[in-house]
Amino acid sequence: MGTIKQVIVMRKDLNMRKGKMISQGAHASLKAILNCGKFDSSESNVYTILCPNDVRIWMETNYKKITVGVDSLDELLELYKFAEDNYPLIPKTLIQDLGLTEFNEPTYTCFAIGPASSEIIDQITGHLKLL
Repeated sequence: MGTIKQVIVMRKDLNMRKGKMISQGAHASLKAILNCGKFDSSESNVYTILCPNDVRIWMETNYKKITVGVDSLDELLELYKFAEDNYPLIPKTLIQDLGLTEFNEPTYTCFAIGPASSEIIDQITGHLKLL
């Protein structure tokens, strides 16, 4: 079995502070995983992950994450739509900052895709440069 990873695609054109960039990436990474599960209120709010086996393996092994950049909102949204349309079963999430501290309006900052096979994720993000 190949490597399993998660990729965070971050907008470079926003020139976010490092702390802001880290928090936006953390939101994306966690939300991609949480979107794969559900709370069971009958079991004292136990959270159950319902994602593909790749997520379980990733969580039990190395949590490999890669962060790459895009140059614009259009590029971010186009890539996210491509992933949604062509890889619907891979966990992913698009993050929109509320605009309370840095942007003064709601702003799409990044998205996370995976955990999934590196070979598949590279078909979506492999052309992007590391941050």
